[in-house]
Amino acid sequence: MDSSTEPPLDHPAIERMARISRPWQWLVLLTISALFAGALELAALPAALLIGPMLAAIAAGTNGATVRVPRLLFGSAQAIVGCLVAASISADIFPVFYREWPLFLGVVVATVAASSLLGWLISRWRILPGTTAVWGSSPGAATAMVLMAGAFGADQRLVAFMQYLRVIFVSVTAALVAKMWVDTSGIEIPPIVWFPPIDAQAFAATIGIAIVGGLAGKLCRLPSPFFLGTFIFGTVIHLGLGVEMQLPPWLLAVSYAMVGWSIGLNFTRPILRHATRALPQIIASIVALIAFCGGLAFLISHLLGIDPLTAYLATSPGGMDSVAIIAAAARNVDISFVMALQSARFLVVLLVGPSVALLVARSIRD
Repeated sequence: MDSSTEPPLDHPAIERMARISRPWQWLVLLTISALFAGALELAALPAALLIGPMLAAIAAGTNGATVRVPRLLFGSAQAIVGCLVAASISADIFPVFYREWPLFLGVVVATVAASSLLGWLISRWRILPGTTAVWGSSPGAATAMVLMAGAFGADQRLVAFMQYLRVIFVSVTAALVAKMWVDTSGIEIPPIVWFPPIDAQAFAATIGIAIVGGLAGKLCRLPSPFFLGTFIFGTVIHLGLGVEMQLPPWLLAVSYAMVGWSIGLNFTRPILRHATRALPQIIASIVALIAFCGGLAFLISHLLGIDPLTAYLATSPGGMDSVAIIAAAARNVDISFVMALQSARFLVVLLVGPSVALLVARSIRD
């Protein structure tokens, strides 16, 4: 597009949010988030407290919002979600790994192969430049993929666009599937007690696990260190020592909002404008990957006889923390199985993702 046809930088369509002070930007974002989350809660949509702020942040980011969630707060939110998952894990996860490791490995390999093929096709057809689509199609570890893609010369903005757009599609689709699958007719959902009495020992254990786990994740240089470090450490403490954790609803709500805002605010107008031409193909590749993983979920459900919703959430391609929130919100979901398969794919993507991306990129150049 000729730059002369674009509106000036002070055009209200671009700088609507940037024109107001940061405190007011936060107030607007908080208000819209509350409205969206409230509407989704009324619709009984799982993970409304995550998706509502995420949608609000997208609206703010594409209208010039300059605020960003501080890294410390985002890391703390990830650590709390890590505690949530760790507290939900039972010892049953280990027999699941032991019994079904060939199936887990097959599902992970199939998902990585499908995503790599989609990235290869997008790059081969010159829809996106260079190896951008290969990195952007990777099914998980979004932040790590964005950072590594920049180190290998891909366009980080477009990789981030693809990765975070996939996270949103996966989150919304999984939440809708959970809503449609679970029959809540005749079930009276008890009201949420936002500020329950605090169990000093359990709450202190939660905060301690979040701090130690996050720091350990940073020291070990884990990808997504606050989430993964807390998840691993919390699981060891919870299962090994029988330590109970308390996660009051108000703390979870704040954490979900931080995660949703962090994802949504990455969708700035320049990134969207830069990717407009390729948007239909990017969406088609995301939908194809979600459909492919849905097919894998169908096979798993029939082969193992497990709940179809559990199988679907377990195979959802990416957004592990978002899927964990949805799995925790949905009824009758085996979160141990979900997190076992999600964690297996996450780790495999981190270990072999860069090598696969380089291999596919080399085949494009040949």
